[in-house]
Amino acid sequence: MTRASSFEAFIAAGEPFDLLRGVSLLARDEQPSLDPVEIEAQVDALAQPLLAKNLSAETAAHQAEALRCHLFVDLGFHGNEADYYAPENSLISAVLARRTGIPISLAVVYCEVAQRAGIRASGVAFPGHFIVRIDDAGGSVALVDPFFGGRALDDVGLAALEQRVTAQGAMPRRPSSSLAPELLVAASSRSVLLRWLMNLRGVHLQRGDFARALVALDRIVTLVPTDASALRDRGLLAARLGAVEQGRADLTRAGECATDPALAARIRADLVKLGTKPASVH
Repeated sequence: MTRASSFEAFIAAGEPFDLLRGVSLLARDEQPSLDPVEIEAQVDALAQPLLAKNLSAETAAHQAEALRCHLFVDLGFHGNEADYYAPENSLISAVLARRTGIPISLAVVYCEVAQRAGIRASGVAFPGHFIVRIDDAGGSVALVDPFFGGRALDDVGLAALEQRVTAQGAMPRRPSSSLAPELLVAASSRSVLLRWLMNLRGVHLQRGDFARALVALDRIVTLVPTDASALRDRGLLAARLGAVEQGRADLTRAGECATDPALAARIRADLVKLGTKPASVH
């Protein structure tokens, strides 16, 4: 397990990623003095009361109920419905201190506490709303929603969630009434970090904080360095902030990485607007 002191070194060390350390290193962009070891100690302390319960031997449903009572009743964690788009909801130190956040940040806290208690909990990147799955030793699965008090999600709840995100355009409408199994697979640490950063980038752009949005895009490109869309987004924002040469370099690289013809065409047009002949862009 890497103990890297920068996000770049953390990613360069390769997978498997320690997710808590990853989001702690991201928080350093706002809090340079933040110590990831202290964040780990805080999560250790949150999990401590569960250690004597031998929850690893229980069913997934029982494990989920124990976590619900501990995290959301006893400790008071809750979804930040009042200020959903506050940047602090994606700052792990603030989430732990205020005991509130958005679905993905609460899911990370949930999973980290669960894992310390011997529970196999994983984030699920459900479209439009991050949730958690618990897999017990007997093969049973429990699905929970950390944003809404750790409530259990049965088939009816999952169908309602799917309908909501379908209506919002977060996923295409399917003719079948059954939930696609691929929507409920455990997310990789890389994909969780990427979704975390995409949320953060969106929040900063919405607030007009382009400098912080550019930092988030830097981290995204570190995580997925050949992603043409991320390179394009960073290049356009860098150029908008006056770093035109960086913008050209990112757009040129984006063109080299683009496999979608429509995206490649947009990148060519972007380079023309910046006064660069896109000779190397396909």
